[in-house]
Amino acid sequence: MKRVFVVFFCLMTIFSRGQDKAQAYIDTYKNIAIAEMQRTGVPAAITLAQGLLESGCGEGDLCRISNNHFGIKCKTEWTGNKVYHDDDEKNECFRSYASGAESYRDHSDFLKNREPYAFLFKLDPTDYKGWAMGLKKAGYATEKDYPQKLIKIIDDYNLNQYTYLATTGPKLNDDSSFASAKNTPPAIQTDSTTKADTSTGAIAKDTILGDLSIPFAVKPKNAVAEVVAAEEKKEDSVTIINSNTNAIVTKDSSKSIYPSGIFTINHTKVIYVQEGTSLLSIANQQGISLSKLLDFNDMEDVDVTQSSQLIFLERKQTKGSTDAHIAKENETLLDISQQEGVRLDKILEYNKLKKGSVVKGDEKILLRPFVTIGVSK
Repeated sequence: MKRVFVVFFCLMTIFSRGQDKAQAYIDTYKNIAIAEMQRTGVPAAITLAQGLLESGCGEGDLCRISNNHFGIKCKTEWTGNKVYHDDDEKNECFRSYASGAESYRDHSDFLKNREPYAFLFKLDPTDYKGWAMGLKKAGYATEKDYPQKLIKIIDDYNLNQYTYLATTGPKLNDDSSFASAKNTPPAIQTDSTTKADTSTGAIAKDTILGDLSIPFAVKPKNAVAEVVAAEEKKEDSVTIINSNTNAIVTKDSSKSIYPSGIFTINHTKVIYVQEGTSLLSIANQQGISLSKLLDFNDMEDVDVTQSSQLIFLERKQTKGSTDAHIAKENETLLDISQQEGVRLDKILEYNKLKKGSVVKGDEKILLRPFVTIGVSK
């Protein structure tokens, strides 16, 4: 029994170290992936997943020797530095870069400017499965299961959140982002505020755009402000942090804490509507069918909202931004699903509950699978 425990502990340690390396890699390059998506349209989730896979979390020989994170070969048009490495054939020519940042920029240009990949840019950037399959179809990789590997990495590490951030978050300055991540990780902030240049309102170059959905994050298009909800007790308040003035304002939580217009919860588009709002009207305005709108919100066939509530405009995520939600008195599983932006069927699955199950106050409701496996090779 002792030997079995030791073997199990060793395996868990290996998985944990693999996850730590992958997360460290993501933290280092996610800003660059976001900036590159804003520059060229290559989805940030795809870029990060390819970088993780091709570079071996930055520890592969080709990456360490030449800062080549994506395994891009020289091709006839390449005039930069070169290295030679065994791949499909022996001693093949690969591009060599001065930094990982240059590798990311070249990867974006490689996809954007080559005809075989042109059809990919007609896809929705959040359709990472379509992009993964399309890369294989266009001849990017020879591995048969290459798309499945990318999809698994994106799912395991919730990388699609960075694609959403690139489309809904503030514009990142390419030069600043690249300057801040040569061969070392950018500075990491431990709180949920965003640094800003107080004179211009521009996002600082070492900003980490992590998951700010606690339980939701608001990113206005014309202001650098973030709204973070405190733990939801009766006496709780909402703190608004304005980066331009460093002002902190507290509002009474008895009033609506949600902004007007479209915002995101767990990287999913959502609006807050008043009681009596026509769901068909919302569906028509957003260009989606009523049946899809009802499905996105785990709702039955109703015409108008019965109370003021959140309405998701796209399918909720399969995992939460945090591991668990602490239920409050009289809170339902659907309430939790809407607040956290996690599909109801997944919450039922993770907690081994049935639809209609009643939760108790202070009960811990899992928002993610209990065990997460690291990147597969």
